[in-house]
Amino acid sequence: MRIALIGCGAVTQAVYVPLLSRRRELFEVTAVCDLSRALADAVGHRLGAARCYTVLEEMLDAGGFDAVLVLASGSHGETVRRALAAGYAVFCEKPLALTRAEVAALREGRLMVGYMKQYDPAVRRAEELLSELGGPGVIRSVEVTVLHPSGESQLAFANLTQARDVDAGLLASLRAAESELVSRAVGDSAPVQNLYGIALGSICHDLSLLRSFTGSPAEISYVETWGTAPGSVEISGTLPVQGRFTIRWHYLEDYPAYRETVAIHHDKGTLELVFPSPYLMNAPTTLTVVSGGETRAEWRDVTEAFEVQLAAFHAFVNDDKPPLTDTGGALEDIVTAQRIAARYAAQHDLPIGGEAG
Repeated sequence: MRIALIGCGAVTQAVYVPLLSRRRELFEVTAVCDLSRALADAVGHRLGAARCYTVLEEMLDAGGFDAVLVLASGSHGETVRRALAAGYAVFCEKPLALTRAEVAALREGRLMVGYMKQYDPAVRRAEELLSELGGPGVIRSVEVTVLHPSGESQLAFANLTQARDVDAGLLASLRAAESELVSRAVGDSAPVQNLYGIALGSICHDLSLLRSFTGSPAEISYVETWGTAPGSVEISGTLPVQGRFTIRWHYLEDYPAYRETVAIHHDKGTLELVFPSPYLMNAPTTLTVVSGGETRAEWRDVTEAFEVQLAAFHAFVNDDKPPLTDTGGALEDIVTAQRIAARYAAQHDLPIGGEAG
């Protein structure tokens, strides 16, 4: 399948370039696009792309590919809209957008939204075990803890090409447009905006896992933040069938390594997932199964979740196999993030506006 990449930054260089290089039986990268000519040329050269662009419309108009991978940072709503309107199948990294309005503006088309943890072999095994136990109705609670060091420390090994050739005025206008989208989503309160950014930028992975295991939260009961921004976040509420969930997210700039733990406590034991840094290819997630009498069993698989996700996109486009997150699932996460922002604003007597209002 011939594909084009949109966005040649950190996740593209550290994750997608090596994976696409070793899956050439599935994908041929024919074009890349980035605001930075240096990044576009570097990534295009590594993947053997025939054409490198700095203007999205030029690449979409020129064609020569069947699908696009939207890997740039920030809101992807307008980019996805243009790619779907041009008739291409689209894989889009999370989040799909920052506002519900951006999602509503999308035309019908083949769209898959990337939450690679849903494709992690340990997660799929946990889903199987939970189903054998009786499904969401046996869950007592889901408890999530994320210890998040700086992105720079997580990517120090990757020797990334840096973008230093993008016009400062263009960057300023793009940041202003992004800020306007956030205001349209949750209003103009800085603490609320900070929380919303964390929810859609990082905690959305855990929201996607809740969707997989139980469905989206029925209620957001409590939200708190503390520490210097981005600081720490705690969110709790009720699950759609029974039980409750808690998410505790901590930005710890100098923490030695990223660590994320998702524990599903049920009537007969616990399913516990421990995720490593997402940028370390083929580092396995550990699934620990605790059952009656404190019997513990660990399960690992070094198959890379990002690679499984790419293969799933290929199967979606060529074989009509539905993705784990489509437009509807991505919209659920945006709505949940807005509910989180609204609950926090209500607890702290802060203004809430936009769609969350």
